[in-house]
Amino acid sequence: MRNRDFNLYWAGVVASQIGTRGTVAANFFQVYDLTGSIAYTGLVGAAQAVALVVLSPLGGALADRVDRRRLLQGAQTVALLVAGLLAWLTLTGNALAWHVVLSVVLTTAAATFDQPARQALIPALVPRNQIAQAIALLNPSRELAILLGPLMSGLLITVDGPGLMYAVDTATYALLVVILALLRTPPLPRPEERRTVVQSIMEGARYIGHRPLIYTLMSLDLAATVFSAYRVLLPALAVDVLQVGSTGYGILSAAPSAGALLATYSVFRTVERSTRQGKVLLAATALYGVAAILLAFSPVFAMAIVAALLLGGFDAMATTIRHAAVQIDTPDEIRGRVTAFYQMSSRGGPALGDVVVGAFAGLVGPVVALSVGAVATIAVAAGFSVNDNVVRSYSGMVSDDHA
Repeated sequence: MRNRDFNLYWAGVVASQIGTRGTVAANFFQVYDLTGSIAYTGLVGAAQAVALVVLSPLGGALADRVDRRRLLQGAQTVALLVAGLLAWLTLTGNALAWHVVLSVVLTTAAATFDQPARQALIPALVPRNQIAQAIALLNPSRELAILLGPLMSGLLITVDGPGLMYAVDTATYALLVVILALLRTPPLPRPEERRTVVQSIMEGARYIGHRPLIYTLMSLDLAATVFSAYRVLLPALAVDVLQVGSTGYGILSAAPSAGALLATYSVFRTVERSTRQGKVLLAATALYGVAAILLAFSPVFAMAIVAALLLGGFDAMATTIRHAAVQIDTPDEIRGRVTAFYQMSSRGGPALGDVVVGAFAGLVGPVVALSVGAVATIAVAAGFSVNDNVVRSYSGMVSDDHA
């Protein structure tokens, strides 16, 4: 907290994340409100998945090659323009469902350049011996943003529709762009051998291919998040099943992040002390599926909130262990590229799941779709648990053997 640049950056990131998370919640609600179709609402996730898969490798390569602060500024400026245009269309009553889906494509495209650079920028803002503390401050802040964003979105939608949320999002992007201009960061060291962008991307892919822990964690992450994608179903659960309207939807959307924040101490102690983190990861993944089933069959709003809290807590445990393992197993000079490839599963999985689960729910309804997907998630975790593999045996440390 004594580092001026880190304080500025931290404040800007938290504000921007609140706006971004609120807008994602508003996107889902607006598309469902305009179309009444869960399957069409799933296109919001499809838009995210397409942008992530196509552009993530390029974003990671650039994060390891150019001024990360300038890259972040450019990405935030693009997102600012998109949010401003969508706010104008919505507030004037001219927004259509495809406008919202297209805005998600463009915003996610900007984020694929933003995220790898955002993580890789931290070592330039604090001394090396304070990097861990800086990350420890940013992670709960992210959960706080995910908590406040959807909650604020529900309230603003109730006041004046999704357009008001998009206007707030535009302002938070502008704030971060200004803050990034005020940061003082050293230039990125240039590698002795200058590679092309394609060669840099391939180097990142080859590294992952030689690290069984990373690509196996990516597979587990992808499988679990595709099957148990619950975000796309929350508008239908809130409006049609639980009948709590937009305000209830905002609360329900925010509850998983509240659960993650409540679980922070347990997650920290587990990561710090446990030498069987792989088994903890698999147990948390299975319990995540159980919580999703509880959410699907909740007869009252209070029980649904409890289920959503549990979803967030178990997800925080599993996500923290997965992300920490990848960071430990990746050298600094290639971190941007590995982070970009990993986000294809960690962020692309939920986005793809929105499509799959949304389409399935269009046929069988949200309750059956979520419960079937949750059973599949439990089965995946059980499959990893009964066989010897690098995930089950992961202790919290990684080997230097790259074979």
